[in-house]
Amino acid sequence: MRVVLNVVGVVLALLGVVWILQGINVLPGSFMTGQIKWAYYGAVALVGGCVMLFAAQRMSGKRDT
Repeated sequence: MRVVLNVVGVVLALLGVVWILQGINVLPGSFMTGQIKWAYYGAVALVGGCVMLFAAQRMSGKRDT
């Protein structure tokens, strides 16, 4: 379970960063470019990914089964 949380957390955080950059018009080339709502969605995704990573680290004492 810890590995799954780590992988999903990293992917979600990276997607969040990309969405933020596209939303604020720093990373062009998508329908999301320049639309601020994608920056907000990205912020939510980034926070969600960080929460998953934090939760995975808190599970360090438990073994994967």
